[in-house]
Amino acid sequence: MYSEKVMDHFNNPRNVGELENPSGVGTVGNAKCGDIMRIYLDIDNLGVIQDAKFKTFGCGAAVATSSMATELVKGKTVQEALTVTNKTVMEALDGLPPVKVHCSLLAEEAIHAALWDYAKKHGIEITGLKPPVSDVDEREELLFRHPPK
Repeated sequence: MYSEKVMDHFNNPRNVGELENPSGVGTVGNAKCGDIMRIYLDIDNLGVIQDAKFKTFGCGAAVATSSMATELVKGKTVQEALTVTNKTVMEALDGLPPVKVHCSLLAEEAIHAALWDYAKKHGIEITGLKPPVSDVDEREELLFRHPPK
């Protein structure tokens, strides 16, 4: 059912916790399942993510996707982090069961929400960044109706 990587990130999550003075914080949830994910980013003056932490309330897949998402953005520029999608997270975890795809959407949206918060705090615009969603349930329904090619 779950890949070895998903189980590893669930049993041994990386980057759990919160940052004391984060550059940006993003919180998203899924009303249907009750998962809530918060990602904290520490971004330096050159726009590089130096550290990322998370706090997640949810299932094992939500914890695993949070853990992987923080691993994927560390060391990346803000623009590079923006390219981390739910598909990127799922591929890095060697897949998720279809019923758990929403967890990868949470991870993507939490990253984007943290980047949005960072941009807002610093009065900058990040090319391609859209306003965050607070509930990925609506986005998940759109994804299943119109899957990416």
